[in-house]
Order: sequence, then structure tokens, then C-alpha cells
Amino acid sequence: MTRNEDKRAAPVIAAMIGDPAGIGPEVTVKTIGSGELDGLCQPLLIGNIASIRAAAKRASLDLKFAVVDTVDDISLVPGTTFVLDPGDLDAASYRTGVPSARAGEAVMNWIGLADRLAGEGRLDGWIMGPIDSTSLKLAGVDNSIDGLQPPGTFMFRMSGQLRVVPLTEHIRLRDVTSTVTQKSVSDLIRLLDRTLRRWGVTVPRIGVAGLNPHAMFEEDLHEIAPAVQATRAEGIDVDGPVSPDSIFRHGLNGRYDAIVSMYHDQGQIALKSAAFEGACTIYLGVPYVRLTVPHGTAMDIAGQNIAQHFSMLSAFRTSAALSAGRGFLA
Repeated sequence: MTRNEDKRAAPVIAAMIGDPAGIGPEVTVKTIGSGELDGLCQPLLIGNIASIRAAAKRASLDLKFAVVDTVDDISLVPGTTFVLDPGDLDAASYRTGVPSARAGEAVMNWIGLADRLAGEGRLDGWIMGPIDSTSLKLAGVDNSIDGLQPPGTFMFRMSGQLRVVPLTEHIRLRDVTSTVTQKSVSDLIRLLDRTLRRWGVTVPRIGVAGLNPHAMFEEDLHEIAPAVQATRAEGIDVDGPVSPDSIFRHGLNGRYDAIVSMYHDQGQIALKSAAFEGACTIYLGVPYVRLTVPHGTAMDIAGQNIAQHFSMLSAFRTSAALSAGRGFLA
């Protein structure tokens, strides 16, 4: 029986702690120590136990950790946080606040482990802690966000009631118009509707942003509008194209459960202007719940116990709710 089939158990949500030299271990243990996950899920940390214990000590958190070899070894033990440490990183091989090839290599191993366990149904969801582009580059890894994104997926970003998924990520503005087609827009609307229903949103309300000012030019009229009309005819509650200068305000006011934007910055500017702390990102298109936090490793403040943990807390809470089909938490 997989974790997803055993509905009696609290969902097991794993957090890959991120680069051990950055603030990832700190924000993770602060989230565990907040007590706000009690009864919501069974947390599992994936990464180097030495960095986890060091972060807890700096934060003056009296946490009990238990290192396990497999997910099957964890149980619902009050007051215990389980850690899956593959043993692939020696504490002497990295230094807090300093990127390194060894840390980058370990992080890639931990990402692969979490993805494999989630794909096997042994995790109900997992969160990717902050990774460091320099560490990955030193390890010879494609250090771009796009390079770490699973093929065929989209980045579903949320901050409070504003939830936005763009058609594309990091491409030149001059290339955006060629990606806005009836097929690309309608395919994303359908994927978003299916996924929101799986997450527990009974009848998803989807808004679609126009590309141009006031949604009044060729792409809006000949590509986006027909995609909205076609998917609405299939029974999807979708609206658009809506003028991009107003649709995100509608999202903040709760009119839409999610918004499809036409390119990365169109939605990101709205999200980051509305709020940053507490935001998180979900990978749309994988068969399990996979999230990440929207901030980096902050090597300049690593080890100082001053990092905010609200994005990691939001990621845990969101992952637990969505994996259980309970929709988005208020």
C-alpha cells in the first residue's frame, strides 16, 4: 500500500533542506519548531543531519531528530522529526555561507531521491529547499531554474489568494508572442482545471490574462479568446482574456482560484508586489505534489539565525492540504 492509499495516516511531507551551506537548514528547522505542522502532516527532512542539527542549535530549538534509512522506518512519534540522510556529504566538505561543488552534488542527489520516493508513492508531497546556483555550477550542473524544472511542467506560484501559472518561464520578451497560441493556452487551461480538481477545488474558477494592453490585439482576439471559448464549451469555468492590468487584482479579491498568465514577469510582478513572505511555488504537471520556496540560499546571512521561515511553512501547509485533496488553506 502506498502512502496515498493509506488515508488513515497523516500525509508524509518531505523537505529537501536545500544547500546545507545556506539558510535552507535554518528555515526548515524553524518551520518544524514553530509547532504549526503538528497534526497537519508527518514531516521528513532529506539531507545532511549535521547541518540540520547545527541549524537547530543556532536557533535554540530543542528538537529531537531520528535518522532513518528508508521512508518505511518513520512512524507517527510525537515530538520526533525524522531525517533521511543518504550519507553522501561529510560535514567537513562544506562551510556555512560558502558555495561548493560537494554541496551542489549532494543537493542533486537529494532532489533525485525525493522525486523517486514521491513517484513511488512513498511520499505524499515534497518541498525543494533553497538551492545555490554557484554550488550547482561548481558541480557541473545546469544551474538555471529551467534546467531543474521537470520536462512538461509549469510553475504554479501562489501568495495568499493570488495564484498564477505562466505559459513560459525565462524567455526573451521578443519571443513571447510566438508561444501564445490557441493550443498552448487551451492545453494549460485543461491541465490547470484537472489538477485543481485533484487538489480538492471542486469547481475551479480560472482567469486567463490577455497578452496586450486591455487584451485588444491580434494574439488576444485570435489565439487566447478562442482557447477560452473552446475550454468553456467543455465545461470548464474559465474567463478571458481579461485585461492584464486588472486580472491580478481580481485574483487577490478571490474571484479566481488561479490565473493563467502569458509570460513569466506578467504574473511574477503582481505576485511579488502583493507579498513575498509566505509565497511558494508548485510544479504543475507532475503526478504528485512538489513545491519549492521562492527565495535563494542567502549565503550572506547563513548561520546568523535571522532568515524568515514563512515561505517554507507555507510550502509545508500547502503540500499537506493539496496532497490530501483539501484544497488551498485559508
